[in-house]
Amino acid sequence: MIRCDGVTFDYPDGTRALDALDLEIGAGERLAITGRNGSGKSTLVRHWNGLLRPSGGRVFLDGSPTDRRRVAELARTVGIVFQDPGAQLFERTCRAEVAFGARNVGLRGPALDAAVEEALAAVGLANAAGSNPYDLGLAQRKLLTIASVLAMRTPVVVIDEPTPGQDARGLGHIRSVLANLVAEGRTVVAISHDRRFMTESFDRIVVLDAGRVLADGTPAEVLRP
Repeated sequence: MIRCDGVTFDYPDGTRALDALDLEIGAGERLAITGRNGSGKSTLVRHWNGLLRPSGGRVFLDGSPTDRRRVAELARTVGIVFQDPGAQLFERTCRAEVAFGARNVGLRGPALDAAVEEALAAVGLANAAGSNPYDLGLAQRKLLTIASVLAMRTPVVVIDEPTPGQDARGLGHIRSVLANLVAEGRTVVAISHDRRFMTESFDRIVVLDAGRVLADGTPAEVLRP
């Protein structure tokens, strides 16, 4: 479903974030991406929906190169939850926030309403639908951004650092969300430093270092004591 062939990316200041990186992710996989800060994790996933474009190499989505496909088109396939909720939230109510992305990928009327309600319920925020997102705590705002992507019903869901700051209830919602996505046959990717979360929730772990794949395998193979 996603293939990176020799993907290189340089930021304007000359920093090389990805260095001839090769990676393939199949449909329905549960994949966690980890590595030190600055290893290229968030940069990598932003190439999948066109928010960033390679300086070299190519990205393929469902066998088709992403080079000339618009972000709006790619976002119908790959939904990304950013690490910082503040980079994603801007509407005045939680309901409107969750509806925004779903509306942009074409949902309307009863289908839109159902998607919003289901997504809010999935993360435990059904009772907060009319609240301002910034009246929520940071952990709940993170859950709200997850709901925003869930409502888009994309085949691929990417969540950047879902667990920091979450209490047991929040972690339970996140695990339930991941399980439901997998049951629906969707591809789930998480960026994480949480070893327990990765071990319990994912079948495959990729470790990045200096913009390259350092390790790729099962949790038992990659996350050795």
